Amino acid sequence: MVLTLVLAMGGVTIVRAATESPVPVRMVPPEYPYELKRNGVTGVVTLTFEVDEKGNVVDPKVQKSTNPGFEQPALEAIVKWKFKPGRKDGVPVKMKIGVPLQFNSDS
Repeated sequence: MVLTLVLAMGGVTIVRAATESPVPVRMVPPEYPYELKRNGVTGVVTLTFEVDEKGNVVDPKVQKSTNPGFEQPALEAIVKWKFKPGRKDGVPVKMKIGVPLQFNSDS
């Protein structure tokens, strides 16, 4: 998503920075814990992390989780993801984002 805002104030034009969010280019699904899958337990783990200027996941943390048994597999999977880095004014920058990972026993 690119956001550009131009404001004209008293003959002066102010341009806010164009920003692009990181875009996943490689997504590795989390390993579904055997016991939870066998018992039909589903859930969601929402992770927050930074995507660095090279598109790597840095410092992932669990923001919220419906079941603690899903947290470690979600963390192990997200560090394997790769992103097209976010950009500000066309320059790659580090950005913090959040991603929900779903565990569904039907899949």
